[in-house]
Amino acid sequence: MKIKENPFQKISDDRLFIINCYTEMLSRINEQEIIELINKTSKEVTVDRSVISSEKIIQSFSIYFQLMTLVEENAATQYRRKLEHHETITSIRGSWAETFKIWMDAGVKEEEMLNAISKTKVIPVLTAHPTEAKRITVIEIHRELYLLLVQRENTSLSSLEQNEIKEKIIHLLERWWRTGEIYLEKPDIRDERANIHYYLSKVFPLVLNKSDEQIKSSWIELGLNPNKIKNPDVFPKISFGSWVGGDRDGHPFVTPSVTEETLLLHRRAALQLIKDELMQLVKKFSISGLTNPVPFLLTEAIQEKSKALGELGSFAVQRNHYEPWRQYLNLLLLKIENTISEKFADSTTYYKSSAVLEEDLRFLRELLVQNGLKGLAEDLLFPMERTVKCFGFHLAKLDIRQNSAFHDKAISQILQSSGEKDYDFENWSEDKRIEFLNNQLATNSLLTDVTISYGVEADNVLDCYRVVRQHINRYGLAGIGSFIISMTRNLSDLLVVYFLMKETQLLSTSIKVVPLLETIEDLTNGPVILEKFLQHPLTKKRAEKLSFHQEVMLGYSDSNKDGGTIASKWNLYKTEQLLSEVGRKNHTAIYFFHGTGGTISRGGGKYHRFLESMPENTVNGTIKITVQGESLAQLFGNPQTAKYNLNALSSGTARHTINTTLQAKPIDYPLQTMEFLSQKSFDHYRSLIETPGFIDFYSKVTCIDVLEKSKIGSRPARRTGTRTLTDLRAIPWVFSWNLSRISLTGWYGLGEALKALKTERPKEYEQLKESIPHWKFLKFLFIQTETNLILSNHEMMHYYATLDEKVEERKLFMDKILNDHENGFKMIEALFDEPASLRRNGQYDNLNWRNDKLITLHQLHLTYLKEWRSIKEENSIEKERILTKLLSLINAISSGLKNTG
Repeated sequence: MKIKENPFQKISDDRLFIINCYTEMLSRINEQEIIELINKTSKEVTVDRSVISSEKIIQSFSIYFQLMTLVEENAATQYRRKLEHHETITSIRGSWAETFKIWMDAGVKEEEMLNAISKTKVIPVLTAHPTEAKRITVIEIHRELYLLLVQRENTSLSSLEQNEIKEKIIHLLERWWRTGEIYLEKPDIRDERANIHYYLSKVFPLVLNKSDEQIKSSWIELGLNPNKIKNPDVFPKISFGSWVGGDRDGHPFVTPSVTEETLLLHRRAALQLIKDELMQLVKKFSISGLTNPVPFLLTEAIQEKSKALGELGSFAVQRNHYEPWRQYLNLLLLKIENTISEKFADSTTYYKSSAVLEEDLRFLRELLVQNGLKGLAEDLLFPMERTVKCFGFHLAKLDIRQNSAFHDKAISQILQSSGEKDYDFENWSEDKRIEFLNNQLATNSLLTDVTISYGVEADNVLDCYRVVRQHINRYGLAGIGSFIISMTRNLSDLLVVYFLMKETQLLSTSIKVVPLLETIEDLTNGPVILEKFLQHPLTKKRAEKLSFHQEVMLGYSDSNKDGGTIASKWNLYKTEQLLSEVGRKNHTAIYFFHGTGGTISRGGGKYHRFLESMPENTVNGTIKITVQGESLAQLFGNPQTAKYNLNALSSGTARHTINTTLQAKPIDYPLQTMEFLSQKSFDHYRSLIETPGFIDFYSKVTCIDVLEKSKIGSRPARRTGTRTLTDLRAIPWVFSWNLSRISLTGWYGLGEALKALKTERPKEYEQLKESIPHWKFLKFLFIQTETNLILSNHEMMHYYATLDEKVEERKLFMDKILNDHENGFKMIEALFDEPASLRRNGQYDNLNWRNDKLITLHQLHLTYLKEWRSIKEENSIEKERILTKLLSLINAISSGLKNTG
């Protein structure tokens, strides 16, 4: 049975409801001018700051945009729920039900499915970046409001109950209105860490539970054997990572002490999480030993653990005389409490690792199942086991990232302090660098001394590695992620890390050394670098310890900044194939760490489409992916949306494990045509950014200068502070263009490339057009690009262009930009045989509800940008005051556009 209702009607009705609640709240607190502002179109609004303050305009619109997003998320969730109530559960894109249906239709056996699920590894890595400055208080208000919107969906509620919900929403909105929306002081690393910590400890444990429940229910709903989906060991291996406190690439505030502090915070939070869940489990496990048979193995285990725990163990057992199952859990709880308080006198009194607790829980589960208590094992014990598997005693693995140039300086300082005459390691040839590093790695003697200071860079990196070593010595390796090298250009960049690990006694660990390939040139060179690295004797020696797996990180942002979106995506696609082939040749499974962001320019997009677009035989059962800034709140801010996105990640990854297309006729993808498009778009893009005067134009028509000085995020906008395109971080590059509604990072070059293809190679153009429905990569690429074309706005482009007072320069660049924008729209329309306005009505609908308010904010943004730039005294109070307003505007515009950074 198909659902015939119009989803846009529901969203429209819900929007009107929430706006009514919002204006009612404003009416009650006597904010009549704001109500008029909310109800007017941009053409009716005259921004008179003497009548209504800009702060109120910004705040009112910022909240309005976030309300629109909450309504849209709820509508999407409710629509998916309706599908679950019909025979259309398998039509939910990105769901496990869809995956199971695909497998069933392909004749895949249940055991193969379970094997694929259990081999699936999903590692979202949380990072803090400049487009998310919301306080945790506001994030919690979002969650409260979302839950009220969900309650309102209950059709059995009386009108009185519905009114009660509405009143609660109005009161909540007043609290939000009176709460500071963003950080008015520049957040430091600890502020960002608190935000990440909130998601890891408060949000994701709940999301994991909901995700698992949906996997079970989808399996059963499709008629698969329910008894086979009750063992936690067959579920996807979900774990989390973090960069906050470990990523020091161009971030001077991430010191070794911050890394040490972060690792300890993670551990304490994980242990507290497990303790809290165990306490709840103890309360619920009220199984009587008088009316239920008590297994001998359980009695024996209780006696053994009680004896090991001494007097406290005896006391724990005495509390529940006739409830042996609860007694057993009380003893586990006592060991966790000892682990938290670090009573490490005897290894039998505390948990040395979460793996030991996993064994104790597995033992209990097996006894429950063997003694006919399967329901209790599934209902009560299952979530506890999954929590321990997912979060362990470390909460999230902390990756350590540093730039290769920083490492080079560190080696030069070590050589200089060691008395080497030719100590300029940074300028050595690659052959000389490798010879030196191989010689050092071949000897057991150390070049460095813990008592000697070598210089800023050397001391920083050595002390960081020593912190990692000390943490491992005390708590084990579980909380340590990978050592990631930004701007990996050569084999020596990876061997330098081996050298530093040797100097700090880390080479014998299983810490992965991970190249990060960022620019298009690096992506092109990546397969050669990886080949040399995998064939290096030390890599071969460590391979078994790493289970013959190698992580490779791919940078979406810098390759986009380097060559434009089409060349970036195509080079990433090709590189994934080549790197995977290098791995197979060297008997190593390559898995990719995708350094994506929220925007299309930085690899953003729906998770199921992203994973479908991956080349075949490149996923290898594992997806590691960054979740950055605004994406974190949007993707995981409320439980239902978070559940959907986590399942889309895990089911999409699992789908690659079983090749269901083996029986199908191989599709001849137009690879050479894509090569042509990539090169044409690359040349067109490079022609733009290399045109004399481009940097000057860019600096004027975007707010990049504000972002460089703003209080958004703790990280500087530039790696070294020099004003060049190369030095500028990719995040503010994308962010600044999007805030001006030019958004060229998401589409520039495609229009020209498609036009050239149609003119010069008409036959290939037709083949490309025919391939769109079949080649998921191609369809995803064009949909992504078209989305950014839609988000661009001609009216706003022209407004921001006036910030460049050089008329000829302005005309030169705007003609290029507008021409390619027009070509992009026309060419994509021709490929799909239908205009975007008809195909993408959801996108246009969302934007229509925002556009009027966005235009007003853009006008304010331009006004304050001009005022701010006109003040020459850098540290004046007035300039700082305007900067704070600009910060608020940037956040408000970001909320309106949803994806900006």
